[in-house]
Amino acid sequence: MQKPALNQTAGLQIVEFPHGGVKAYFITAQTTESTMQEVFDRVAAEMAEYDARISFQYLFGGRQLYPRAVSAIKNLDWPLTLLHGDACQGECSITGTQFIALSGSELNPVMDGERLVGNWYDTNDARYCLLGDIRADDLSLSREEQTLAVFEKMETLLRQADMEFTDIARTWIYLNDLLEWYAEFNAVRTRFFEERGVFEKMVPASTGIGAGSAAGEAMVCALLAVKPKHEGVKVFAVPSPLQCPALDYKSSFARAVEIDQPGSRLLSISGTASIEPGGKTAHVGDCEKQIELTMEVVHGILTSRGMDWQDTARAIVYLKDINDAFLLEKYCTEHHLPELPVAISHADVCRHDLLFEIELDAVKAD
Repeated sequence: MQKPALNQTAGLQIVEFPHGGVKAYFITAQTTESTMQEVFDRVAAEMAEYDARISFQYLFGGRQLYPRAVSAIKNLDWPLTLLHGDACQGECSITGTQFIALSGSELNPVMDGERLVGNWYDTNDARYCLLGDIRADDLSLSREEQTLAVFEKMETLLRQADMEFTDIARTWIYLNDLLEWYAEFNAVRTRFFEERGVFEKMVPASTGIGAGSAAGEAMVCALLAVKPKHEGVKVFAVPSPLQCPALDYKSSFARAVEIDQPGSRLLSISGTASIEPGGKTAHVGDCEKQIELTMEVVHGILTSRGMDWQDTARAIVYLKDINDAFLLEKYCTEHHLPELPVAISHADVCRHDLLFEIELDAVKAD
């Protein structure tokens, strides 16, 4: 197996992932409000060189920056999910951005009314659908009602790709004021999963973070769905060697999900934090120790699937205190990790006493 090609050019970290005759490009960039236009232009120019179309973008920063972010992208024909961390005090600055671009297959738009929320595409082996910025239409609904509306909308949108809710392999779920209602959210999600037969098939990997969207919705989501075309494609949940299943403490997500297809594998690791095997928070009040345990847990999942840090395609770190970002850099330096394509977000994690969380995708190709 070869490690993914990490191309660091013009301040961008680009990882190429070939799968079934299609190439995906994971692009990570650090940016600020003043450099946003320049960074976006560089990404567009670089992807043009690869003959690739951008299909997805995350931008981390204050919601007041959303209009300027949209205007900085000259021809916005992909979903932009801008996330404003609950943990931010006052105005939030831009901290980073990530893109996914694709070449070698036609991108078929998925529309939420007149709004583009993503695309589906075919490879030789499977159909993929990547959607972002999914939100309820009626913001006067209660939080729980918005949650149900978003899950129902996911199901409806997937029909445009001839896919079902149970084809979802990965979700990203951002809740405004998460710490006030995470238990209520989990109850709605679990009930919906039960009604759709998710537990009888495969529970998706997921990230659940406290971050508001541009318009202040209770919830904004993204998803990756995969529909195999033959038995040579396997999509399955991967346990964590160092943690109990999240289902044990009534949170309905898998620790990781792997997509195996001829010639390539993608391992998507859920948002992971400092939780001991029994499900309790470890190292309360000590961010450095929480980072150390979390990174050990992630590494345990990677090595269980024959991967390592150098196989990282993209990662996002969520910090309750943005000033603790240097502790991750310290950890990586002391443990001789390769330079990781990681974006930083200032956000609340799913418990009051969790200070750090990381999600990570790793890829391997024959």
